[in-house]
Amino acid sequence: MKMLYCVFGNRRFAAVALSILGGQYVLSQEPEVKDTTASELVALDEVLVSAVRVTAQNPVTFSNLTKEDIASRNLGQDIPVLMNYLPSVVTTSDAGAGVGYTGIRVRGSDATRVNVTINGIPYNDSESHGSFWVNMPDFASSVENMQLQRGVGTSTNGAGAFGASLNLLTDAVAEEAGGEIANSYGSFNTRKHTLKFTTGKLNEHFEMSGRLSAIRSDGYVDRASSDLKSYFLQGAYVDENTLVKALVFGGHETTYQSWNGIDAETLKTDRRYNSAGQYTDEEGNTRFYDNEVDDYKQDHAQLHWSQQWSDRWSTNLALHYTYGRGYFEQYGEDRDFADYGLEPVIQGGDTVNTTDLIGREWLDNDFYGTTFSVHYEEELLDVVVGGAWNKYEGDHFGDIVWARYASQSEIRDRYYDDNSLKTDFNVFAKVNYKLGEHWNLFGDMQYRGIGYEANGAETGLVDDTFGFFNPKAGVTYIVNPGNSFYFSYARAGREPNRSDYKGGNPKPEYLNDFELGWRHLSGNVRLNANAYYMRYKDQLVLTGELDNVGAPIRRNSGDSYRLGLEVDATVMLSDRWVVRPNIALSDNRNVDYVIETEEGVDDLGNTEISFSPGIIAGNALTFLPVDNLQLSLLSKYVGKQYMDNTGRGVAALSAYFVNDLNVSLELEKVAFFRSVTISGLVNNFLDEKYESNGYMYDPTSPYYYPQAGINFLVGLNLKI
Repeated sequence: MKMLYCVFGNRRFAAVALSILGGQYVLSQEPEVKDTTASELVALDEVLVSAVRVTAQNPVTFSNLTKEDIASRNLGQDIPVLMNYLPSVVTTSDAGAGVGYTGIRVRGSDATRVNVTINGIPYNDSESHGSFWVNMPDFASSVENMQLQRGVGTSTNGAGAFGASLNLLTDAVAEEAGGEIANSYGSFNTRKHTLKFTTGKLNEHFEMSGRLSAIRSDGYVDRASSDLKSYFLQGAYVDENTLVKALVFGGHETTYQSWNGIDAETLKTDRRYNSAGQYTDEEGNTRFYDNEVDDYKQDHAQLHWSQQWSDRWSTNLALHYTYGRGYFEQYGEDRDFADYGLEPVIQGGDTVNTTDLIGREWLDNDFYGTTFSVHYEEELLDVVVGGAWNKYEGDHFGDIVWARYASQSEIRDRYYDDNSLKTDFNVFAKVNYKLGEHWNLFGDMQYRGIGYEANGAETGLVDDTFGFFNPKAGVTYIVNPGNSFYFSYARAGREPNRSDYKGGNPKPEYLNDFELGWRHLSGNVRLNANAYYMRYKDQLVLTGELDNVGAPIRRNSGDSYRLGLEVDATVMLSDRWVVRPNIALSDNRNVDYVIETEEGVDDLGNTEISFSPGIIAGNALTFLPVDNLQLSLLSKYVGKQYMDNTGRGVAALSAYFVNDLNVSLELEKVAFFRSVTISGLVNNFLDEKYESNGYMYDPTSPYYYPQAGINFLVGLNLKI
């Protein structure tokens, strides 16, 4: 296991690179033998994300995770689950075990409000604003590091960040040739197989690397299976001042639907029950359709050119293209012909108006564009100017693959055929200026313009344009090498998504974000503390309802706010013990919230915002009994939260406390392998019965997504 030495004041402690919670500092981390060339390569790689990343000198609240941080837990679960122990983060899994469809919320904001970029390229879906990690299974195995900025953060590409920004940097250029074979197996017949390679630098300039992965799981929930495949291929040219990277990556997912959840009574009697695919056959028997699946493919291509023109000037230019296509297939019982544009049929002299059928709802979309930035840096001044232009073209259509009564339908007829078009551009300028020894001033201005057109029931009837000016400013005061304080203000505006338009006539939403923080580093303690106040106008809050394809429904709530305190720390108790606690306390309120009922308008006053627990806490206690062996106890507490905005008890999700055990042993130079690593993960080893997500079928009928009890994963990683 690679060991790093972290400098805490005048003391040096050996610490595993696998810091579960990451950190807000770039600490002085030096390997025992310094590799200058490798450091230069990493620096060139980081130019790819310099336009959207921040450092401890910036007045932004953030956490970093490296590939070493997640290595021992990277056994098949999705990226949101690997980020579970970061401050203010809540994760959930439809299938209950972290494989397949997973979700993340940060400061109570769901994934549609977490801006995600990969090497600075937008990843969120242009229409839904969601990030679907199931489309890129095992992508964590190709990620060099991740930065999660909480709040508005700094200017970035893609949709505006209303809860957080997550930037992923893919694998760096490797100096030496190598390979890796990783296999894991665990509960619910979960298994992952990964094959990686790199040529190292050829002729001192060229490198090729790649990965193939396959993940399968039966899921904790009945029939909530996942069959996931992915690939990653990267070619790079590098010299002292130039980095050119060409990447193609993507995946194919087939997941059996587990979006329905279960009601309160079923939760008591059969937590793993899944109603998806259920129907009654012609003999009156209850059966389950075997192909009630989401089947989707997504391929990405990126071309990056980073150039260091001088000691002060560098540039980055990128082109990208994403092609996505797939469908959701469902058995429909007694469906009205009229809903599919079909005419009734005469059967035995009787008029038949309904039929059993199997339908597919398709997405076929293209997303392409460019991002660019110019970076100027000297001793006192750091300036980044850049922007992006992106275009999305999406087709939405449905066809019937089988029907008991076909009426006048023909093969591959489309019962709806809609399309959408969205353009998104932005320009920004960011300045960081050192004013004397103690002050850093930060300014950030962005203008973002959006045009969105859509033409049907599945896309919403949309012809809208938006222009958002998003200014940010802040100051960092460096008291001494171990203490600094920062304060920032940021404003962000953001457009509604496709589901919002399907549900009505939504307004854009606006946020004013105030952040006040303290960063401390001394002796064997690193501490980050920050308070925030996020004031919203027309925030699109989750109502707790789902639409016809399982997407959460949102509504403008008028005035609302989130007020919170976040604290995280790393404490070296000794050379062998490390503890990393974090806690987030918050008050999240809709102001004078109003709902419409059959009796009229009901003013509920100040209510709690849905899916926003008032307390989120985590801890990682790590023990290093001998070199290359790590044992960790990981704990997560999530307080009570509500599935709608009324604050009624019937809509509450109970608090839960989950504990995991993680062990990792690395054996170096075994036979012809550079290293052999054995990892084990026991999730929820106290067998807590809990639900991390849910929805309201109607105002009095809650539905829940139960999560797995005690379960395990074990892995073997071979490096050559």
